[in-house]
Amino acid sequence: MGLLLLPGVALLAFGFLYPFGITLFAPPAAENPDVLGKLGGMLGDGYVLEVAARTVRVAALTTAICLLLGFPVAYLIARAPRRRQGLLLALAVFPLLLSTVVRTFSWLVILGRNGLISDLLTALGLADGGTQLLYTEFALIAGLTQLFTPIMILTSYSSLSHIDVKLEEAARGLGASPGRAFRRVVLPIALPGVLVGAMLVFAGAVTAFTTPLLLGGTRNRTLATLLYDYANVKLDWGAASAVALIMTALVLVAGWISGRLSKVGAV
Repeated sequence: MGLLLLPGVALLAFGFLYPFGITLFAPPAAENPDVLGKLGGMLGDGYVLEVAARTVRVAALTTAICLLLGFPVAYLIARAPRRRQGLLLALAVFPLLLSTVVRTFSWLVILGRNGLISDLLTALGLADGGTQLLYTEFALIAGLTQLFTPIMILTSYSSLSHIDVKLEEAARGLGASPGRAFRRVVLPIALPGVLVGAMLVFAGAVTAFTTPLLLGGTRNRTLATLLYDYANVKLDWGAASAVALIMTALVLVAGWISGRLSKVGAV
């Protein structure tokens, strides 16, 4: 069995892990990258820590909102008549077929100084004319939520669709209310799939580049836009690799937390 796994492990090691490690710790574009030294300096840099905190905050809020929006939709699709599930699921994930740039540019129109939301707030008397919602954390969260909600729907549906409806019916037949049957029967079984979706959304939000660049601007940088600045503007590949290490660590920590929560839910 070990020999059968050897080709796949070798392909993973030399096709992914080796170039990944070289890029992070010894970027070929830099003569003396000193990645670890620059990483230590960044961990004491207030600006970089502020950007990292904003990245985690935006990613966590995006994940929570995607969960609140996506899980109920996935549940409704999973409980719909089977002949309609395919159509409903296709409609839910259709935005994934559109370019990220196109979907992000739509928020420039909606959140701009003369955009739909600004005009609505002015009409309701809640703000003065020309309210600027772009280049704020609100804009970042809105754009990323639109971007990743279909992924949450898809992963949650894949988990919910394998739960037999008769389990809920049996729980209700034994006296459980619909809410209690959902909390005690459906949710624990669906939790692993939901956590996978949350992990994908969080990792995607931490590493997203186009949406933070267009909606956050220079006033609300994230780690991804900071990495781009180091690599393509300042041409400091050592610092860019240090930022990439921070992003990798955040994603790995989130994956560890997701795994722990999945085991707790299984118990």
